[in-house]
Amino acid sequence: MNYGRKTPSTYRSNPSVYSHTTGRSSTNLHTTKSRSTRSVRIPWYQRPILKNNQYIDIQKNAMMIGLFAIFLALFTIGTAIFDIYCLAMAAPGSTHYGYYIISYEFVYVGNKHVRNMLMVFALFSLVLGLIIFCTSILLVVALRKEYERKILPWLWTFAVFTIWRLLALLFFAIVNDLYFAYNAVMVFLWSVFVLVSIYGWCCVYSLFLELVDLTKLEDLAHLRMGTMASLHASTANSLAGSRPTTPHSTVSTMPVG
Repeated sequence: MNYGRKTPSTYRSNPSVYSHTTGRSSTNLHTTKSRSTRSVRIPWYQRPILKNNQYIDIQKNAMMIGLFAIFLALFTIGTAIFDIYCLAMAAPGSTHYGYYIISYEFVYVGNKHVRNMLMVFALFSLVLGLIIFCTSILLVVALRKEYERKILPWLWTFAVFTIWRLLALLFFAIVNDLYFAYNAVMVFLWSVFVLVSIYGWCCVYSLFLELVDLTKLEDLAHLRMGTMASLHASTANSLAGSRPTTPHSTVSTMPVG
């Protein structure tokens, strides 16, 4: 028996306010958590569209897309020059001399406004093809050295190029007669090229975001290392020169006589 000590009774007693988590503290924790979640939420345009898995290797695919973009630029330049030549030679009332080498029956010769639009699409495709050729070479170099800032020109120009070629493809497929082999082949090839271009742009953009994140982490690590080094240097100097004339100091600045 324990005569000098009472066991605290819990019968008909209210629990202590400190024994449980109050509703106020839970609300504060929930508010803090939701606020921190919102603060680190990444905008939709900064989220990678594609991620590495067992089927997709973004880095290798991006390099292949760079080489594909160079080929596509050369193909666009060649076909644009050919289309401009055919539209000029097959213009109503014009005289051409290559009839026995190539037949111009597949060339559109109807409404002059539609024909002018085909000429505009070919001219702008030629200019964009030259731009894509230059930016694609820059892209390959940037991917090899992982310079994410040099990827930006290709992302912008290739996005404009893909949208333009998609519009040109739709207009070309509607206006021209697909009975002729050249028109049918061009529609099929550009349908494939546009799909590959969209996938390639998403792949390169995802790699660009990953490289940007890595650069931010490296900059943060370098900043932290520099801060720690400066703090260490300032601490060492303060310890060495705090009491230069006392007998217990480690470093003395007084001249030895």
